[in-house]
Amino acid sequence: MSAKKVTTATLREMKRKKRSIAMLTAYDYPTACLLDDSGVDVILGHDDTLPVTMEEMLSHAKSVRRGVSSSMIVVDMPFMSYQVSPEAALENAARFIKEAGAQAVKVEGDRYLDAIKSMIKAGIPVMGHLGFTPQLINQIGGYRTAGRSKSDAEAILKASRKLEAAGVFALVLEMVPPLLAKKVARALKVPVIGIGAGPHCDGQVLVTHDMIGLYPRRVPAFVKQYAQVGGQIKKAVSNFVREVQSGKFPGREK
Repeated sequence: MSAKKVTTATLREMKRKKRSIAMLTAYDYPTACLLDDSGVDVILGHDDTLPVTMEEMLSHAKSVRRGVSSSMIVVDMPFMSYQVSPEAALENAARFIKEAGAQAVKVEGDRYLDAIKSMIKAGIPVMGHLGFTPQLINQIGGYRTAGRSKSDAEAILKASRKLEAAGVFALVLEMVPPLLAKKVARALKVPVIGIGAGPHCDGQVLVTHDMIGLYPRRVPAFVKQYAQVGGQIKKAVSNFVREVQSGKFPGREK
């Protein structure tokens, strides 16, 4: 467990010392408690911010905040919470800091540099996100590795430098070739955290539900499952249902 609160300065120091950053997702109090107690450096707010609303995200973030004492909390800004205007982006980001107690927000892509700069100027740390960007999945046409061609790889590297110049404190690289991730991580002074981007980043992030096998669905090839919690839960629930139906639980009064 971390001895003190993880901050943006902590992450920069971890990159300097070449200590990998561990980041996982959490959307509720119990999960946040478990991750925080297990020494996770950064807890990320949500894995799918396309349908989720600001109010839903605020509720998730507040629940996570109650369970965290050491990990850094970064909230994914939902779709259309920062794309409309820099003013709207700043107002929405400020709610995550003031109302939910988050330490930072995450923004996808490099299209909204003015919004990112306005948040950072106001004192709100921003984490960038390049490569496969889930909020553009309908435009992209599905889940696919980004940066495969030379021109796409150069565009991602250029975008990463633009985000660093804008002031992001860290960058998530999702589903890009490992050699490109290595090039980006070496080019930037800020930490680069990979998800499906190979071993050369300054840290790694996974969706907690995927990593612990909480529910059956197609798991991305880059995910390593450290447990099969879903199967254990189903077995426990099935046993409970069977015992209730048979009268075994709660048993006879003594």
